[in-house]
Amino acid sequence: MQVIRVRYWAAARSAAGVADELVAVPGPVSLVELRARIADAHPGSRLPDVLAVCSVLVGDRPVSSLDPETVVVRPGDEVEFLPPFAGG
Repeated sequence: MQVIRVRYWAAARSAAGVADELVAVPGPVSLVELRARIADAHPGSRLPDVLAVCSVLVGDRPVSSLDPETVVVRPGDEVEFLPPFAGG
């Protein structure tokens, strides 16, 4: 197995209980599949709901406006989940 580093920010970090983690993958996966693997690793948490509203970066490339089925995440990539921020 190979890994993808996932980093969580703000509410996503709180829901995950960690700032980052390594997610094992057999090879390239879609963003949808990566989210499913993350949800499976955090059963009973609110993390899947939080990730659903997050902006997403793969490396330094924003991918939130793309179809998550078509976003390919490769082993060695870093994916960041950034929830909407409030304040001013």
